[in-house]
Amino acid sequence: MAAVDFNLCIGHAEPPQPVAWNRRDLILYALGIGAGPDDLAYVYEGTRGFRAVGTYPLVLGLKGDGNDTNVFADMVGGRSATPGFPKLDPNTIVHGEQSIQVLAPIPPVAEPGWKLRKRIVGVRDAPEKGKGLVLETEVRLVSPTGHTHAIMIGSAFYRGGSQGTGFSKLIVEKPAAVKPPARKPDFELEEKTSPAQAALYRLSGDYNPLHIDESIGKRGGLPGAILHGLCSYGHAARAVLRSVNPQDGKADAPVTSLLSIAARFTSPVMPGDTLVTQVWTDKQADGTVKVAFEQSVKGGKKSLGGGSALHGMGGAR
Repeated sequence: MAAVDFNLCIGHAEPPQPVAWNRRDLILYALGIGAGPDDLAYVYEGTRGFRAVGTYPLVLGLKGDGNDTNVFADMVGGRSATPGFPKLDPNTIVHGEQSIQVLAPIPPVAEPGWKLRKRIVGVRDAPEKGKGLVLETEVRLVSPTGHTHAIMIGSAFYRGGSQGTGFSKLIVEKPAAVKPPARKPDFELEEKTSPAQAALYRLSGDYNPLHIDESIGKRGGLPGAILHGLCSYGHAARAVLRSVNPQDGKADAPVTSLLSIAARFTSPVMPGDTLVTQVWTDKQADGTVKVAFEQSVKGGKKSLGGGSALHGMGGAR
């Protein structure tokens, strides 16, 4: 077994990953993050202005270019081949933070040649063995012509994965956590998730058994099969879009562009929980809207913290 040396991880780039999607994939994702019949621009391909929810590229790393289910351990198995990185149980992974910067919208159907370019941009290892280990990855969605459509930075938290080195290094700038203003939110969206929400959302590509097999969650000290962090994140993204444009997603409504969004995952959500997303808006001189947001489980803990977003009207810049 190769020695652990996190300096070897930083900057390591994986081979480009082919990805693909179609209208059905965009609809399935929208339904998985709580969209419904009132959101025809996201769930009905016959709607003028049919499009992807801006956060859709976040699922592509685990979906790849396939149309069938896949094995989660195989999709993340490449991390074990990362120079200097330890071999860890993929079932211990939970999402820590996630951001996406949308540089250009994606087409409803991907022609051959779309790919993800991934590199390791950070590692945080606790000084005590058995604590958490964080791996930071930057992912770029690149078109067949070489144009970057989205830049995503995510952190994978390996529960109990610390090697005890105390190593900490980050080579990119991440969005800073934003504290909401000391006033009532400008917008609030309350949505009850379905008991089958995780079973539906996983069909967009994240087949981590942690979200469908309750025995895995319980072995890790969780209440059972938890909802995907990016599912509750998608609910929050829909809320912040509506905070800028209450008609977002409706047929023939003006397009609200998601230019960027970021948040920390602070506690697990269970399928069937009611999510409450609170949003504070701040319109800028250039017409964009800065947003701060938080999300909580109704009657429970905060599920997303430090949230920030930037929105504009009329399509991504």
